[in-house]
Amino acid sequence: MSGIRIVRYRTRPEAAEENQRLVEKVFAELGADEPGGLRYAAFRLADGVSFVHVVAYEGDGNPLGASPAFAAFQQGIGDRVIEPPTAEEVTVVGSYRFPI
Repeated sequence: MSGIRIVRYRTRPEAAEENQRLVEKVFAELGADEPGGLRYAAFRLADGVSFVHVVAYEGDGNPLGASPAFAAFQQGIGDRVIEPPTAEEVTVVGSYRFPI
């Protein structure tokens, strides 16, 4: 099984920098551990408080579930956001040089 998911949310203005720092720790851990079958990108939108994450994975489960840094990012997210994360499974219709 595989999946592609897009997650969107808005942080409180005073929590946006902390949120970004936690996301950056996830990417640092992924860079060190190099879990196979995972493609992941996170974006901070121009408003400075909205974030979009795109995750694609192959296999039976999302490797982010085994990441201590991702667990730390998820812990307390309810305190950082003003709009809770919404996650949607998506289907790629087309892609040009986008690594999915």
